[in-house]
Amino acid sequence: MRERTSTETLPGTLDLLIPKVLSRDSMHGYGIAQRLKGLSEDVLQVGESSLYPALQRLLLRGWVQSKWGVSDNNRRARYYRLTEVGRKQLARERRDFDRLIVAIQRVLEA
Repeated sequence: MRERTSTETLPGTLDLLIPKVLSRDSMHGYGIAQRLKGLSEDVLQVGESSLYPALQRLLLRGWVQSKWGVSDNNRRARYYRLTEVGRKQLARERRDFDRLIVAIQRVLEA
């Protein structure tokens, strides 16, 4: 069995974390990764190979929308924003996640 490092995320967690980050502001992919890293105090370091497939899933589900713009360093960047459908789904995902955490805590404390 392989040991998981602290920087790996559990499957499906990006589908919760990305909408949460986008709930405040639209951002480009690099900005999303940096926000996750900063908010988690460098524990979550999301690479492009995980981030962009997750963003694509969220786009296909209609949870986020994107448009092209110019970044702070004058480069072309794709900006993502949370849709109303995404906001509702974020609330559902958060409730489910909170239930899961409580269940895991019960098992660990038993």
